Amino acid sequence: MVLEEAIQRPDAGTGTPAATLRSARAQARQAGMSYKFQRLREKIRAAITSGELSGKLPGERSLAKRFHANAKTLSKALTDLAAEGVLDRSIGRGTYVKGSEPAAGAPGRWLVISEPGEAESPLVHGLRAVNGDLQVATTAADMRPSFLNNFSAVIDASPSTPETFLRDLLVRNMPLVAVNREPGTYSVHSVLIDVALGVARLGRDLLLAGHRKLAAVEPYGSSAVTSALRQAALRYAPDATVECCDADEIGSLLEGGVSAVVCGSAAIAEKVKACLHKIGMSVPGPISLAAVGCIDQMAPCSGYYCPSRQVAQAVAGLLRDAPAGRPVVLWLSGEWHDLNTTGPIACVNVEEPQGMRVGSMAG
Repeated sequence: MVLEEAIQRPDAGTGTPAATLRSARAQARQAGMSYKFQRLREKIRAAITSGELSGKLPGERSLAKRFHANAKTLSKALTDLAAEGVLDRSIGRGTYVKGSEPAAGAPGRWLVISEPGEAESPLVHGLRAVNGDLQVATTAADMRPSFLNNFSAVIDASPSTPETFLRDLLVRNMPLVAVNREPGTYSVHSVLIDVALGVARLGRDLLLAGHRKLAAVEPYGSSAVTSALRQAALRYAPDATVECCDADEIGSLLEGGVSAVVCGSAAIAEKVKACLHKIGMSVPGPISLAAVGCIDQMAPCSGYYCPSRQVAQAVAGLLRDAPAGRPVVLWLSGEWHDLNTTGPIACVNVEEPQGMRVGSMAG
C-alpha cells in the first residue's frame, strides 16, 4: 500500500520519482519489520501468560532460535515488554518475568563441583558458611539441563570438569566461577590461590637452607607446584633436582634422597604426613614438609594458606558484582603459617647421635 501510494504520488518526498521510490521501499521494509516485531512480542507475551516462559528467561540466542526470529527483532520485543512492565531486564543478571527475579543480594542455590573425596573440603565448608543452600557434586557427567535449573550459580572446584560442560553453562547464561582452576578454552570468572607465588617462596627458603632434592606433590592434572619449584631451583641452586609424584609414592622418592616435600593443597599435605608417619620419618629433621592451599582452621604443616572463608567471600563477590561479558580473575596470596615442619637439611655427624635439627623459615 505504501509503495502503491508513492507511485501514484510522484511529487512526494523530494519530488523525484527515484527518491520517492527509495523512500517508499524503506517505509515498506520498516512496516514489515514492525509487523514481525509485533507478532514476536505477542508470542512471547502469550508464552509468559500460559506459563511456558517463567522465572529467568533463556539467553537471547536460545530464545531467537525458539521463536524463529533474528536477534535484533527479539531484542526489540524483549525491550518493549520490559517497558510495559511484563519483564525485568538487567545487565549481568539476565531477563526475568516480572516479579520472579531474586531479591538483590540473595545468593540463591549454588551447585559446587568438586573432586571425589573433597565434598567436605575446607573450600566447601567456607562456601557453605556463606551460602547454606548449596549442593555438592563430584562429577559433571550426565547432568541434565532440568537438574541445573534448580541452581542460580555453579562453582567449579574440580580440575577434571570437561570444557564442554563449562561451554554449555556459558551458553545457558548460568553464572559460573572456577575456583583454583586456571581458565581454559572458555573464559570464566575465577578465584585462584596464588600457588606459584607461595611455592616460589617455599622453594627459595628450602634451597637456601641446603635442600637439593625436592618433591612436588600436587592435585591431578596440575603442574603449578613442580614448575614453581623448578624455577626457584634455576635461580637459587642450579644443581638441585625436583621430582613430582602422588602422595602415595612419596616413600620411593625419599629412598632416592629427597629431603623436602612441597604439597599443592592442605589435603595432600595431610596424606603425605600420614605416609611419613607410617614409614617412621620425622618432620622436620630428615624431611621438611610444606604446603600451599586453602584451610578451614588448622594448617597441616608450615606453608602459605588462604582461609576458606576468604575464598568463599571472593566467590560470592564475583557472583554478585562481576560485570557481564568480562571474565574477572582474582588472585589470593596466602599468609605464612609456621608449624615448625621446615628447616635446614639434616646432616648426620658420625661423632654425634642422629638428631633433628629443628628450625623454622620465615615467609
